[in-house]
Amino acid sequence: MSDLRKAEVTTRQNFKMLENSLESQTADDQKHLDDEKAGKATAEEDKATAEKDLDVTVNELKSVTEQLATARGSCLQTAADHEASTAARKEELEVIAKAKQIIKESTSGAESKSYSLLQMMRSQADLAGSEVVAVVKRLAKQQKSPALAQLASRIMGMMRHRSSGDVFGKVKDLIQDMIGKLEKEADADAEEKAWCDEQMSKTAAKKGDLEDDLERATARIDAADAKSAKLQEELQALAGELSALKKEQAELDKIRAEEKADYDVAKSDLEQGLTGVRKALAVLQEYYGAASASMLQDEQPAKPEGFQKASGAGGSIVDILQTVESDFATNLAKVEAEESDAQSDYEKVTQENAVVVTSKEGDQKYKSQEVKSLGKTAAEYKGDRDTAKTELAAVNEYYGKVKDRCIAKPETYEDRKARRVAEIAGLKQALTILENEAAFVQRRHRGHGFLHAA
Repeated sequence: MSDLRKAEVTTRQNFKMLENSLESQTADDQKHLDDEKAGKATAEEDKATAEKDLDVTVNELKSVTEQLATARGSCLQTAADHEASTAARKEELEVIAKAKQIIKESTSGAESKSYSLLQMMRSQADLAGSEVVAVVKRLAKQQKSPALAQLASRIMGMMRHRSSGDVFGKVKDLIQDMIGKLEKEADADAEEKAWCDEQMSKTAAKKGDLEDDLERATARIDAADAKSAKLQEELQALAGELSALKKEQAELDKIRAEEKADYDVAKSDLEQGLTGVRKALAVLQEYYGAASASMLQDEQPAKPEGFQKASGAGGSIVDILQTVESDFATNLAKVEAEESDAQSDYEKVTQENAVVVTSKEGDQKYKSQEVKSLGKTAAEYKGDRDTAKTELAAVNEYYGKVKDRCIAKPETYEDRKARRVAEIAGLKQALTILENEAAFVQRRHRGHGFLHAA
């Protein structure tokens, strides 16, 4: 039975060790599976972010395309309006010239007495100059432009002193110079606006990406720290359980040692007593051997003469010693059985404790490795977060400079563009007036010269 119990304990130990190995392998496989799932979740998160960014970009592209179409429509409408205005003004000037021609042909006598051709030309020039000055002044007032107000003053001064050279040519040069200056400023503003839009868009996108990276790294660090803290708690619990098991095993070893010592003493005493009783029985049985047979027959009166053995008393002693021998033998067998059972129970509990300790030490080793791996992973995430913070700080600084340059202005680009378009259109209108008047004056001069020649 002892051999069977030992074989059973060994088999159970082997089974527990195999079971522990399989559980450890299962836990490791489960960990790899969890890592793969986490990687898949991260990839899906990145995919969702990319799709969201794509949607935002598509919407922005759609909005910009619509704005471009609106701007093109506005520009085409403005150009059409300007051409219509120019054509109408030209037609008006032609009608006026035709009316003047009719008046001249029908009222030549009255004209010579009341007005001269030079006076009419001067009046026409005064009218054109006044109209140009009025157009430029109105434009300066509408756009609140000191430069246009100064240009109007210079035109007015030049018109007052028409005797000095070609006044219309000089005024046209002034207006064309102003138009060129405004067009250069408009081109510079357009380049600045394109640069600002590009930099603002790129910087905002980079800023958003870095903020997402920073948030993602922070979330991963928090998750790693939380899991590491949980594993640390589990490791502390395992350490406490292992300490309690080892303490319990030490107490069990001590009790087993004490029981074994008591058993050795009891066995020695019982074996020694049993040996002594058996020797005494052998001596008594040898001495009372002959008398023992007669004691089985009917007792007869002893002969009074001579010495005889005390067979009755000796038999009683032998019976007592035989009872003592039986008790000693029974107690010895009982003590040996109890010792065997105690040893078997001790080995069983010890083996179970060893299996539990092995399993918990395996868990402790695995969790310690996982804590170390999480610490390394968290350190990498923290490095990524620090890098993202540094880059984000640089991007925010640059973004602030770009906003100061492109946004923090009293007048937006759209306002400046509209103002310059209006200024250029007004100046071109004034220039058209001068060109039409110059052509009319030239025709008048040619007609006047023909009359003098005739």
